[in-house]
Amino acid sequence: MYKFAANVLKGFLSLFGRIKVYQKENLPKSGSYVIACTHTGFVDILWLGIATLPTEIHYMAKKELFQTKFTKWLMENLHAFPVDRENPGPSAIKTPRKLLKEGKVVGIFPSGTRSSEDVPLKRGAVTIAAHSDVPIVPAAYVGPNNFKDLFKRIKPRLIYGEPIQLPEGMSKKEGMEVLMQQLDKEMRALQDKIK
Repeated sequence: MYKFAANVLKGFLSLFGRIKVYQKENLPKSGSYVIACTHTGFVDILWLGIATLPTEIHYMAKKELFQTKFTKWLMENLHAFPVDRENPGPSAIKTPRKLLKEGKVVGIFPSGTRSSEDVPLKRGAVTIAAHSDVPIVPAAYVGPNNFKDLFKRIKPRLIYGEPIQLPEGMSKKEGMEVLMQQLDKEMRALQDKIK
């Protein structure tokens, strides 16, 4: 269902303006990884999933989106899994680690919420990547955030950065701190590059 939904969405969203994708060659050709993207509205989630095809992304999504039977079915068929943002327990890391072990790609929005503000990144992407020993691909999206923006025909742009990994020769705690700072810096630089 994922590919079918992505292609339907691509056709629909393209009516408002085709996305310009930069540096897709930075996506690893094989193996699992975490993709960490900026998040300013619901449209970035859709375009990221479409632009990354044929690779399918397994998204971490707030548990509230799984509360009704239909939305739960929809989210699961679109490869999303729930996380409690208020009280993230061990399962917040367990599910993505299992997916990564299976060779899948996990998508996380490190700001944790939609924001056009300069918010500090949450540690989820770094923690999951570090404990799974996989790289993080930073990504940045600039463009329409909602239906109103779509009708204004704001041009969508998405850029992928080079994969970054936990530095060697450091304790995991120190390495995660360095990786966190690097991810933050990379995502800001990518966003500035396509503004």
